Amino acid sequence: MTDQITGAQSLIRSLEAAGVDTIFGIPGGAILPAYDPLMDSRQIRHILVRHEQAGGHAAEGYALATGRVGVCMATSGPGATNLVTPIADAHMDSVPMVAITGQVPSAAIGTDAFQEADIRGITMPITKHNYLVTNADDIPRAVAEAFHIASTGRPGPVLVDVSKDALQAMTTFTWPESINLPGYKPTTRPHAKQVREAARLILDSKRPVLYVGGGVIKAGASPELRRLAELTGIPVVTTLMARGAFPDSHPQHLGMPGMHGSVAAVGALQKSDLLIALGTRFDDRVTGHLPSFAPEALIIHADIDPAEISKNRAADVPIVGDAREVIADLIAVLETEQAAGRVGDYESWIALMAGMKATYPLGYDIPADGSLSPQYVIERLGDISGPDSIYAAGVGQHQMWAAQFIKYERPGTWLNSGGLGTMGFAVPAAMGAKVGAPDRVVWAVDGDGCFQMTNQELATCTINEIPIKVALINNSSLGMVRQWQTLFYNERYSNTDLQSHSFPDFVKLADAYGCHGLRCDSADQVDVTIEKALSLNDAPVVIDFQVHKDAMVWPMVAAGTSNDEIKIARDLAPSWYTED
Repeated sequence: MTDQITGAQSLIRSLEAAGVDTIFGIPGGAILPAYDPLMDSRQIRHILVRHEQAGGHAAEGYALATGRVGVCMATSGPGATNLVTPIADAHMDSVPMVAITGQVPSAAIGTDAFQEADIRGITMPITKHNYLVTNADDIPRAVAEAFHIASTGRPGPVLVDVSKDALQAMTTFTWPESINLPGYKPTTRPHAKQVREAARLILDSKRPVLYVGGGVIKAGASPELRRLAELTGIPVVTTLMARGAFPDSHPQHLGMPGMHGSVAAVGALQKSDLLIALGTRFDDRVTGHLPSFAPEALIIHADIDPAEISKNRAADVPIVGDAREVIADLIAVLETEQAAGRVGDYESWIALMAGMKATYPLGYDIPADGSLSPQYVIERLGDISGPDSIYAAGVGQHQMWAAQFIKYERPGTWLNSGGLGTMGFAVPAAMGAKVGAPDRVVWAVDGDGCFQMTNQELATCTINEIPIKVALINNSSLGMVRQWQTLFYNERYSNTDLQSHSFPDFVKLADAYGCHGLRCDSADQVDVTIEKALSLNDAPVVIDFQVHKDAMVWPMVAAGTSNDEIKIARDLAPSWYTED
């Protein structure tokens, strides 16, 4: 006879069977029954965060750094609703995550009971799938399916909401031997005819571009991408979510496209006659004014999610499939064509793009008043800490500078909130990444606005011996909003001055949290300060880089305008259409 256990014990056994080794969470009334058997687990490490939102972002950071499913846990009501932001973030950026929440007893559901919220209904638009479990016997199946859904096809978040009475009821534990989801069958193998047609367009084109999105990293397709690029010689651009998918140092790499992309990357898309879009969704930050985006280009669009294909830009050759398999099949066809003597003629195009890259490199001005340049800080951080480090960014100017001025050579080294743009992402995501990759140096590149949303997790890091390093780009303001106010609102700085150079004292704050606090406000101290931070590994480190207040992110395409209107400074646009 199978031993009877509680639903709570079944939940923990299910998580163990799913391979979970870390949960980021906070206990509370409805989920409390699960925390008792969790204490006895020899497999699962629970990290008590200070805010549920941070627990969700930490699960994202863990997933992004490891490629495994991140797990967070919260109680009902406000505990669950505090997970909404990281769930939405994971949904937008295709991060595999399972959120476990407690729910009020099933008999009380719908009565506005204490700490009741319809978290299943709330999160329905922002999860791949979600469950409300009210029968203890259903817990193993729900958990097994949740991990399968989160990690297959296009990755994403899945919520498992379990009522308190289901956790307290007696049941038997049986882990399902197989997953049977008739309505869920992601297509991974591309259609051979579509791949052949894509190869034909590639060989016939004169100005092709490999437009690479985050799906290439999710698919683990970076080696295949490099092989394809080198086989064809086609220029490569990597989106914000794909930084590291193709080495920045590679001569074919033109940089990041989009609102704050490089002139060469934006220009390549605009002037191309063929976009080979791999694991990307034609996001508005990349396309700008959609009708004017890449006006002469045919589109090959490969994505594992059929809903993304032709959603924003109609595809001439749609390919549904895993990016790794799509690229591998495309390589095979092109190699066969090359063996038969058929190759693309891109010589003049490659020369044009190389010239554009050389003419319009990323750069920045050193402040005339002698204050510290934020771009210089981030550039030196990347150079000194190196390409093996992991960099997790918040959202705003510092995020764009980190994407621009740190050189990414391999996937999984750049973590950020791309689609949702969530301030406060960096510190907890870095924490989760460090837990998942304890032997790597992990930096949170944060702004003073973002940092003050989630810096309480420094306490979590100190207590749990998670020695992340924080590069705080402190410009004493909400920098990106201030930049827009400068450019579009006649320098009327409404509610963007944080006064962070004087309050709070971030070095004292770091000390209060048991961290090493350092301050740097001059260029001659940047290197030694970063090197000092790298030498301190017994506790988290926070560096308060007090930087110039009015530094701006360039290049820039203003929201809603055409990429043709890109500017490399406030009143300066590149004259790329005068080049032949």
